Amino acid sequence: MPSSRVLPILLVAPALAVVALLFIYPLGYSVATAFQDKGGAWTLANFATAWSFYARDIGFTALIILLSTAIIGVVAVGIGGYLVLGTTPWAVAALAWLYRWPLFVPFIIAAQCMRTFLAKNGLMNNTAVALGLLSPEHTQGFLDWRGIVITFVWKQAPFATLMIAGAMAALDRGTIDAARNLGAARLRILLEIIVPQIRPTLMVALILSCVTMMSVLSVPLMLSGQSPTMMTVQMAYRINQHGDYGTANALGLLSYLMTAVVAWVYLRETLREKAA
Repeated sequence: MPSSRVLPILLVAPALAVVALLFIYPLGYSVATAFQDKGGAWTLANFATAWSFYARDIGFTALIILLSTAIIGVVAVGIGGYLVLGTTPWAVAALAWLYRWPLFVPFIIAAQCMRTFLAKNGLMNNTAVALGLLSPEHTQGFLDWRGIVITFVWKQAPFATLMIAGAMAALDRGTIDAARNLGAARLRILLEIIVPQIRPTLMVALILSCVTMMSVLSVPLMLSGQSPTMMTVQMAYRINQHGDYGTANALGLLSYLMTAVVAWVYLRETLREKAA
């Protein structure tokens, strides 16, 4: 083989080896063991066990992810729109500086912070009581599905905003200025002019956020001890308490399929736009 072809292969080989060892092999192994019992025989019993015990958790996971993704989209579009259309320089600068902070906070730290913030005797309720907004007997904790959604939105909204605000800033200002000159309100400009133009970027940001949230264990584990809970918690439970890798991998494969549906919707919309 000519040396001109060998060198590129050698340069790429370490990266390919890492991908194969740390991603492709574990994926193939988990998919295979999802269809095997402990004796190695092929079976669908793991999926039957996963569905019979954790059907509510699967539905709960889907609802939490969809709700969080929708709120992240609204928050990201709102922040990005204000960064582009805002007329108060100091407010725009402050928002641009503040919204990125959660990007650098790991999920486990975010979960611990929200656990102390959203508890019944946490910082949020204690502050409300100190300000006279609530009485101690009327405080309530948010260490349930609400806490999971709040944490996901707080953690992932900056990531989506960074992509969306960048796409908005790259748009041609001519259409925006023309709409302003015709008297269009900022909300109308945002929804009818800006958002349709950055729709592909918005979809990519939401899909990446959705996939990220599907894989998080620390947030539901630390914020909600109730049932139903998210699939990642049940996967960890099956492995740690029962040594049942088959059912855990069946749940993992179901989560793969859920994210695959989201990816399929994105690809379908992308192909439709290109065909148009």
